[in-house]
Amino acid sequence: MAFPGRSLGTSCVCWSKNTVIPDDAKQRYDRDGFVVVRDFLDHQSLRVLTDNLDRYIQEVVPRLPSSDAFYQDRSNPKTLKQLQHMGKDAFFDDYRRDPRWNSLAESLIGEPAESQEPEWFNKPPGTEHPTPPHQDNYYFCLRPANVATLWLALDAVDEENGCLRYVAGSHRRGIRPHAATKVLGFSQGITDYGSEDVANEQTILLQPGDLVVHQGETIHRAEPNRSSARQRRAFAMVFRGLSCRRDEAAYSRYTDAMQQQHNELSVEPR
Repeated sequence: MAFPGRSLGTSCVCWSKNTVIPDDAKQRYDRDGFVVVRDFLDHQSLRVLTDNLDRYIQEVVPRLPSSDAFYQDRSNPKTLKQLQHMGKDAFFDDYRRDPRWNSLAESLIGEPAESQEPEWFNKPPGTEHPTPPHQDNYYFCLRPANVATLWLALDAVDEENGCLRYVAGSHRRGIRPHAATKVLGFSQGITDYGSEDVANEQTILLQPGDLVVHQGETIHRAEPNRSSARQRRAFAMVFRGLSCRRDEAAYSRYTDAMQQQHNELSVEPR
């Protein structure tokens, strides 16, 4: 299901001065495994965030190891595609505690939650950079799967530049088989993703400041950015409920596979 226009329905509750959360957000999240919140950040709040992202990219990223800053082509700074471990920066360490983000995450997860370090994603224009179909909790290995990713659009996101595509309700069917991919930053992808999954995909169109929240076992993917000049940048934080415990055996298998991918792609270990 696409989300045309900017309407969320007729019945809403005010979250803050400029943000409106649908009163059935929890119902949608539980049913579909994701929910969209339009104008989650107003213009001023978005500007504060983007100014600090620009600062971080200009001043901090050049000093980061390759395991914290992924490039499509490391010799070309314009192909920067993913940033991890951003909580080392004072602004982003503090930002992960922003009550707007925490309150929304906890209301959807259904229990107190804690945020992981922020991340930044991009699909540079004109690069072959698909996001393979996957479930985040295959990477996280958390039980129960009370974990949510809050993904904020920094650019207009549509089918041309690589919008997110979700398989609604897939979070209620458990973890699917995954195997190694050749996509840096997404070491594992679903192996049996087929025509039925594609037929059930729901395409999410976003404007800057719009947010989509997805549950940790919701299947999602994205096409490459096929535009000639448009970026597809996003800022994300993962929140895990305090009841979550990591399956250490499964996590060890995942980290071994990730390390193998990094070795094959000549990325420094992390």
